[in-house]
Amino acid sequence: MPASTDQRPPAGTIPLDGLPSRALYQGRSRAAARAYLYGAGFSREDLDKPIVGVAHSWIETMPCNLNHRDLARQVKTGVRGSGGTPMELNTIAISDGVTMGTEGMKASLVSRELIADSIELVARGHAFDALVCIVACDKTVPAAAMALARLDRPGIVLYSGSILPGRFRGRDLAMGEVFEAIGAVAAGLLSEDDLTEMEQVACPGAGACGGQFTANTMSMVMEVIGLSPVGFNSIPALDAAKGEAAERAGAAIMDVLANDLRPSQILTRQAFDNAIAAVAASGGSTNAVLHLLALAREVGVDLSLDDIDRTSRRTPLLCDLLPGGRFAAVDLHHAGGIGLLTERLIEGGYVDGSALTVTGRSLGEEVADITETPGQQVVVPLDRPLRDEGGLVVLTGNLAPEGCVVKITAHTLTSHRGPARLFDREEDAYAAVISGRVRPGDVVVIRYEGPRGGPGMREMLSVTGAIVGEGLGQEVALVTDGRFSGATNGFMVGHVAPEAAVGGPLAALRDGDVISIDVASRSIAVDDVDLADRLRDWTPPEPRYPTGVFAKYAALVGSASTGATTRPLPTG
Repeated sequence: MPASTDQRPPAGTIPLDGLPSRALYQGRSRAAARAYLYGAGFSREDLDKPIVGVAHSWIETMPCNLNHRDLARQVKTGVRGSGGTPMELNTIAISDGVTMGTEGMKASLVSRELIADSIELVARGHAFDALVCIVACDKTVPAAAMALARLDRPGIVLYSGSILPGRFRGRDLAMGEVFEAIGAVAAGLLSEDDLTEMEQVACPGAGACGGQFTANTMSMVMEVIGLSPVGFNSIPALDAAKGEAAERAGAAIMDVLANDLRPSQILTRQAFDNAIAAVAASGGSTNAVLHLLALAREVGVDLSLDDIDRTSRRTPLLCDLLPGGRFAAVDLHHAGGIGLLTERLIEGGYVDGSALTVTGRSLGEEVADITETPGQQVVVPLDRPLRDEGGLVVLTGNLAPEGCVVKITAHTLTSHRGPARLFDREEDAYAAVISGRVRPGDVVVIRYEGPRGGPGMREMLSVTGAIVGEGLGQEVALVTDGRFSGATNGFMVGHVAPEAAVGGPLAALRDGDVISIDVASRSIAVDDVDLADRLRDWTPPEPRYPTGVFAKYAALVGSASTGATTRPLPTG
């Protein structure tokens, strides 16, 4: 992260009168409020300073977020040293990896809305003047950005870092391979002992999943879109430099506040186009499509699936990162970091370097001093791309009138035609794969797993991992109104919209219908079937959760084609 101490305004130059916290802590009428805070350890002098919320998602259900308390402590040191008063808050997180393949995975996307709501709610309720949001596991990253966008107060998003690779029999091991190994055991390609050994060494400590999966993809998005300081996010979770950078970030938020730099100034259409290009060039997760669409809605930027596909078409694939490539996120850091790819994309004209970042400098200025490690192979030269097009592909057709998304790497199939094998639940599809009932040439269709139908739009890594592990990755396609983990390999089409639960075309499919998928023509269709005629006899399924948080989410969530965001019910 660029040092900013020499550019920081001296303490006391921030105009205090207009800050939100003044209404909470100043004046005779606020004596009771101050009394409560004295009991929490704050002094009158603390409450006379700008108040900075330091939000994080520490939780003991996963390794991804385990360093959040430590980073928060160091951020707070930086805030205090620069004339502010930090107030720490903790929200929740759901581990995609731990819950994968179970009902618990339905909570993952729902948690994005809850995390965003909770950060926004506390910031409004306690009148924070600025925020630093420490994030890690998949949904915490877009959630924090969405909260900052709603609040439009000075803020920084800090990614707490990637996990180090596991080591399995002398080589690096990423978590995606464990999911694939489950299928390989079922196919007799690995032993139970092999799998047991892999699971014990795959996660060596704190940090989010180590490939260019969703967490690291969204970490890259935050740097390139301008909400994270360039150089911070790619530092691994357990690297000693992470804490030092966190303290500098705590100081930097006071610069952001002094300059009254708001998310609405940073999150422009130009910034979104830059972020899309980075995802496409890095072979990033398809979940970035959902999250970018959702974030764009929060700031009123007109962004569509067509825009994402258009940017990906013109952007070459430049990163050889897992799951489609050879290297982990830690390797990208050692090669030169996210900034190296960003500099490459600016040089090639794929990213606009004039875009504003949270430091107040342009993206081009921020990456001007990036050093490329000699001999690195993670980010390839512009004249030798891994593919001429980026990894994000949007398909449309009679199966997906509103669109669907597939990630293409240098090794992925680009077309497939075969009979549909229908499943109305992920668990049923998984059972069919590991029992050998899915055959080469099939198109596995998993429906009623969309945002409303699931509810929660589960990721399908258990199924896709099993397909690849069974040796069918080049012979079977999968189509779903659910979504995929960033660790997914293979020809997997997700986010089909409209979803089956609202009467989308997937609801009309029958076993044996022939489905054609073609990346070159951006098409997905079922052959020789009158879907509209079949849908005349269709009735919506009963909600899987009639009460509670899932029921509320299902009632409020929109289409995957617009980011699967929740909106208030219409009035009148």
